Amino acid sequence: MDLALGVLAFCPALALGSFVNVVATRVPLRRSVVQPRSACMSCGTELAWYDNVPVLSYFLLHGKCRSCGARISPLYPAVELATAGLVAACFVVFGLTGIAVLSAFFCAVLVAVTSTDLTHRIVPNRIVLPAAAIVLVGHTLLDPSPAWVLGALGASGFLFVAALAYPAGMGMGDVKLALLLGAMLGKLVAVGLMLGMLFALVPSVVLLARHGRAARKMGIPFAPFLALGAVVALFAGNELLSAYLSTF
Repeated sequence: MDLALGVLAFCPALALGSFVNVVATRVPLRRSVVQPRSACMSCGTELAWYDNVPVLSYFLLHGKCRSCGARISPLYPAVELATAGLVAACFVVFGLTGIAVLSAFFCAVLVAVTSTDLTHRIVPNRIVLPAAAIVLVGHTLLDPSPAWVLGALGASGFLFVAALAYPAGMGMGDVKLALLLGAMLGKLVAVGLMLGMLFALVPSVVLLARHGRAARKMGIPFAPFLALGAVVALFAGNELLSAYLSTF
């Protein structure tokens, strides 16, 4: 592990996290991620550079717009910190390698998709499909193997069947997200999907306990749990799979 490399990557990754916020905010609204400059979503005032410093500006402004006083969602600094932490972890675990760069891109996309699903309840095709293609090509170039294509098709096919069986609990966005997960994780996508489903059980059980049968009609965003499972599989999937297989 290269902790120094992770530390060096953290600050630039905060800036990447700021761009991830732009993507997650604008893509669901079908707006350009390049122009115009960042502005308050309430009053439209363009943000000065000192009000657009990742994480720091949020706390200096006490979570409010300088111009109109509208509340800024804490999701913004959370996205920046999550992106920076995951990107740094990629370089700590994988070193200064191509797989570290690809993993960092993968993690940034997962953060963006998590944000869009939490705020808009969608997994945008404009994010996940190009990302899946980039990851599939990149992984094939770095480590030629049919595992990445098979993982992508297998994971998306599995969730497609699940979506057909239970359309109220899973959308086609999750199916397309599974395509990305399989392209990155290969055979370890099974670990990621299983963990994602286990993580999703926690709020499901809470809703069932609080609302009884009515909870069946209450949907929860599934992409954040798939993303969490995928991140765990990315960093510890081999160990978890070996531990699971060793029990038999």
